[in-house]
Amino acid sequence: MGEVLSHRKLSELIGSIYDCALDPGRWEPTLSEVADTFDCAVVSLTLNDLHENRFLINKAAGWEPGLLRIKSERHVGEINARLTEWLTLQSSIDEMFVTSVHLSPDYVQTSPYAEECLKPQGIVDIMHMFLMHTHRQFAEIGLGRHARQGVITPREIELGRLLLPHLRKAVTISDILDVRSIERAHMAEALDALRCGVVLTDERSGILHANRSAEHMMSNGGPIRSIRRVLAATASSASRELRKAIMLAARNGTHPGETSTAIRLTDVDQPPAYAHVLPMATGDLRTRLQPNAVAAIFIGVPDEQTGIGLLARAFSLTAAEVRILDSLMAGHTLAETAQHFGIARSTAKTHLDHIFAKTGVSRQTELVRLTMQMTQPVHGGPLDLGQPWQQQGDIGRPS
Repeated sequence: MGEVLSHRKLSELIGSIYDCALDPGRWEPTLSEVADTFDCAVVSLTLNDLHENRFLINKAAGWEPGLLRIKSERHVGEINARLTEWLTLQSSIDEMFVTSVHLSPDYVQTSPYAEECLKPQGIVDIMHMFLMHTHRQFAEIGLGRHARQGVITPREIELGRLLLPHLRKAVTISDILDVRSIERAHMAEALDALRCGVVLTDERSGILHANRSAEHMMSNGGPIRSIRRVLAATASSASRELRKAIMLAARNGTHPGETSTAIRLTDVDQPPAYAHVLPMATGDLRTRLQPNAVAAIFIGVPDEQTGIGLLARAFSLTAAEVRILDSLMAGHTLAETAQHFGIARSTAKTHLDHIFAKTGVSRQTELVRLTMQMTQPVHGGPLDLGQPWQQQGDIGRPS
């Protein structure tokens, strides 16, 4: 198969996707751009609640408004059932679900969703790209093709694999940075409202701008440092990974797989803190914020109370499970946690396994990130610079 998409077109599309991280209001036109790139007639970005069978987020382009409403009101249960049946059999959510491949023609012919919502629009095939999946919800982008465009081909699947890491990163950062619109004149004020640290850098990691939370972290022993106005992490290995991610961002960030999406900034014996690196070399909105910036680094530290409390309520954790989670979030190992509470390590592991089952994650690093994402992104009032940095860095919000 030849070139799936030119480097220039791919770079421009990634730029538009990352603009959505800074302005969520841009998702609809960007989804339309994604649909055009895939030669699809309709596209939607949804966050699906599996318990209540409803859409928590439902953004779309190309859909007829009345049919989109019917989809949301009548057919979420069917959509959830088919997609979760398939997801439970996959070892990775990186695989694409394609209607023409994974559903029988007989099923499609008798499907109420297809009958009421897809056939009236002439939609004959849909490809689903998954952004996240837990036992309570999943997020996905669905791309539908009209009869005149034919069914999904290997080209669209390969293109989906190219764009999926960028879409995931944009959605993740968009949750962290819930700012409706940022113009350059108000950039500092808008970024200062965020609890997470935000640093804009050039390609050599030189600091061009840091919001209040980031400046506070650098001045008070936080997970990041400023060494002659060059950004560095507390852990030397993290500094190298951070520099690598920023250099990749300077090359338009079209190969995110060369570095991790979330970079741990602290050593294993310290409270965890993570950075997300957003490329800024392309994209109309982001280049207006700080023309010399090639990367925006979002630094988040879990709030041991707020994040854990929200997670406990969201996933119905028991008191014992909350104690285990609280200890792990403080940076203790499972063995240290068991010793601290005077219980067997096997008992502590059983509690941890229960937490994994309830939250739908399978590793402690994923659990840390999920807890971090449960906290509110914007300060409720003025930042109290007299408090330790660990209490200022919240990222994410409930999905």
